[in-house]
Parts: sequence; C-alpha cells; structure tokens
Amino acid sequence: MTQLVDLSHQIVAGMTTYPGLPGPVVEDHLSFDESRRTYAPGTEFRIGRVSMVANTGTYLDTPAHRYRDGSDLADLDLAKVADLDGVVLDAAERELGPEALDGVDVTGRAVLIRTGWDRHWRTERYGSPDHPYLSEAGAKALVAAGAALVGIDSVNLDDTSPAAGGARPAHSALLAAGIPVVEHLCLLDRLPTAGFRFFAVPVKVRGLGTFPVRAFAIIGD
Repeated sequence: MTQLVDLSHQIVAGMTTYPGLPGPVVEDHLSFDESRRTYAPGTEFRIGRVSMVANTGTYLDTPAHRYRDGSDLADLDLAKVADLDGVVLDAAERELGPEALDGVDVTGRAVLIRTGWDRHWRTERYGSPDHPYLSEAGAKALVAAGAALVGIDSVNLDDTSPAAGGARPAHSALLAAGIPVVEHLCLLDRLPTAGFRFFAVPVKVRGLGTFPVRAFAIIGD
C-alpha cells in the first residue's frame, strides 16, 4: 500500500514567500458571469490569471537561476525531478555540513534537508536571517557524492545573514553541477529517512530559471 505526502505550501494571493519579493495576484481573466456572453445558455467557464515572481511558494531552481549560461526550465530533464529515490537529512544544528552525510548514500537520490523551519511559514519569523541552511562544505560534499536533487524546508538553502555578505555558495555549487534545488518544502516530518520516491516538477517555460512546483512523496511499494 502506498501513501502520498504533499510537501508543498499553498500559493495564496498576497502572501509573502521570501522577504522583499511581491506576493502573487490571483484574479479572473474571464469570470463565470462574463463567459455567459460567449457560450450557449447554461454553459459557463472561468479563466484565471496569476501574476507572480517565479520564486513563489515551494519552487525549484535550475542552473539558469544562478548562471547566465545555465540550463533553464525548458531544458530540465524529468529524470532529475521525478520519481527519485529520496533520503532525508536531519539538521541538528543551524548549519548542516558534510558530517550529515556520514554513512548516508545520496548517490542519484533526492536529498531533503529537514529543519522544521516550515512551522514558521507566513510569519515574520520565517524570513529571519537566523534560519537553518546548508553550508558550502555540505553542498560540495553533496556534489561529490552525486546527489540528484537537494531540497530544504527553510526560507533559503544558503545562509542569508548579514555575516554571509550576500554569498550563496550552496546554490552556486549545486547549480554549477546541474543539481536542481527545491526550497520552501513543508511537512518533511511526515517522511521516513528513506524508502520514498520524490517528485518536484515545474512547468516547461523557456527563459525562466525558477518556478513553483507541486512537490510530493510516495511512501511504500
């Protein structure tokens, strides 16, 4: 028997995902009432419109998010984001380093970093610069070990505190290696440390490096 676990936040009009980025606008392009002028009596449709930055909700980064010549969403191989064997790394400290990989086989797997920070989602605390993150050494260790994808349930994979000076070494290392990054995951506490399949598939847009996903896991046979 299998179990589906939704690991994505809802996208709600006006919400904040990352401090400083505008919230999405969700509205009608064509309402049910307006559509009645077009269709036969008793037939109506609604066509919605969403205006948002690509970094909204639970989203996936491709190399084009970090590098000008990087591959974008339209180049993304489905094998990198769908039906991946998954493993969870628990962040015991604010910074997750290479020691978290000791005894863990991450080769070809989706590596999900469980920090519990998603409990602060849509609060002032969520965007605080003291959030958990992956260290540069940890990111390089994941690259060397052959991880297929890296995700986290925090506001950013990198340290965003003033002391970091705007550097993004974890993103830089992973995306340079062609390893997709998924941020703002949630409910990772519902997953076992291993024994699940992971999916995080974005739409196929040419020219974009980042887009929301419906991330989920399948537990069981």
